Amino acid sequence: MTLDEQRKFLSKEHTEAMRYMDNAEETLKKAGKDGRRYVDAKYVQTACGIAHLAVLRALDAWFEFKELPKPSKKQRKSIDYYTDRAAKVDGKVLKTLQESYNILHLSGYYDGTTSVNVIKDGFDDAYEIIEKIKPDNPLDVPETRGDKALRIWNRFVISMSVMLMRKHY
Repeated sequence: MTLDEQRKFLSKEHTEAMRYMDNAEETLKKAGKDGRRYVDAKYVQTACGIAHLAVLRALDAWFEFKELPKPSKKQRKSIDYYTDRAAKVDGKVLKTLQESYNILHLSGYYDGTTSVNVIKDGFDDAYEIIEKIKPDNPLDVPETRGDKALRIWNRFVISMSVMLMRKHY
């Protein structure tokens, strides 16, 4: 990969991971705050799930940039896949990944914690990992029509998921 190709690849992946985080932040705002707690746990769970996906997206790009082997098409990626590869490249990223996984995926998404400070720490960890793939001189990556359609579709799916969750609880 040439230097320009690397910058283009990392710029595109960084932009996409940040788009996920923007969606997560937007969803988290819908949860509302009451002091040190969020009011609506379902929005918090959704936001944490989106933020965790942003971390995985950034790590996938980082691993590809570092030319680490990918799993076979039949093999599903697990947290072990991510931790094993992060350990091979950067111990600090490994620790941050483990923290973000515990906060965003386990506590936030599965357990439904509503602590503002805990969720903030998880989001901070996510941003720290995403910054790993930010190129020194990012390129402006224009959004394609397909990307725009996917962004609109994702917002629709998130909105519908939250609406359906609220009806069931």
